[in-house]
Amino acid sequence: MINRRMHYILKDQNPLLMHAGENVQSACKAMRERHVGSVLVVDDHEHLLGIFTGRDAVKVLAQGGGAAKVTLEQAMTPHPVTITPEHRAIDALRAMSDGGFRHVPVVDRDRIWGVVSRADFKGVEIDRLDEEEDLAERIR
Repeated sequence: MINRRMHYILKDQNPLLMHAGENVQSACKAMRERHVGSVLVVDDHEHLLGIFTGRDAVKVLAQGGGAAKVTLEQAMTPHPVTITPEHRAIDALRAMSDGGFRHVPVVDRDRIWGVVSRADFKGVEIDRLDEEEDLAERIR
């Protein structure tokens, strides 16, 4: 269970993809309707340009930009850290922990497979990450 690969976790996932020119309001509405926490922002060839999450939406609202006026290109996190379908669950959790984010796109040779969030992982996988981080703190 601890060595689950991303392709297994993503089985039958249909990630929310939107173009960079679409606005934050549309993205937030789509996220709510699909019950997802992120949008993968893509170009016309569906190559990943960035990721937009609830945290990005909060930043837009806090800055008073107006969700209908701000594009995803302006609000997204460009060039996000990605992993491949062959990576293990612990690799994704490490990337999230090291980077301070909660979503990681899964991409292989410009093909988007999906996106994982911390909620996609089992307790044993999270426990392993917690153990690793605890050990690293003790070593320092």
